[in-house]
Amino acid sequence: MAKYNDAKCRLCRREGTKLLLKGDRCFTDKCAFDRRPYAPGQHGRARKKLSDYAVQLREKQKVRRVYGVLEKQFHGYFVHADMAKGVTGANLLAFLERRLDNVVYRLGFANSRTQARQLVRHGVFTLNGHKVTIPSLQVKVGDSVEVPEKSRTIPVLAEAQEAVARRGCPSWLEVDAPNFKGIVKALPQRDDIQFPINEHLIVELYSK
Repeated sequence: MAKYNDAKCRLCRREGTKLLLKGDRCFTDKCAFDRRPYAPGQHGRARKKLSDYAVQLREKQKVRRVYGVLEKQFHGYFVHADMAKGVTGANLLAFLERRLDNVVYRLGFANSRTQARQLVRHGVFTLNGHKVTIPSLQVKVGDSVEVPEKSRTIPVLAEAQEAVARRGCPSWLEVDAPNFKGIVKALPQRDDIQFPINEHLIVELYSK
């Protein structure tokens, strides 16, 4: 499987915004985007006027990188979103939000989606009482995500729970931090996603 192994901070600089790929580090003075808020490379400081296509492409790349999804899988989410009832852009974001690794991150069991993905792959969580190792699983209303007793001593879990108090938990999820458990109360709505995303640009890009 393909994997991005370069510096994650380069992605934030390329997209011109913080993608929060390193969790709490992104809010400290160590953040590379704060130090160098321009695109990477020798021509990164140059001001360029973007075409309509380039603006749409950058928006798609931004969202793809925020959720850590590769192009083929991202396009698959768009196809399903386009076929589903409702607004295509909102459907697309809902599919991304319902990924198990994103839910783990939203519940405060990981500092970043990358860390959440790694923890899921290592079998740290159970879904409805069953061990799962697939980060892309789509959760449903009523699903329960839990950390088994034997895994609750992992240091990163305690660190992440301290961070969720600052980050906040979305209204469609309910977290029981003392018992390392989270419940999916409802499906995510567009208003639940506070990160600045112009999903209509992605729809326009794929609709050409």
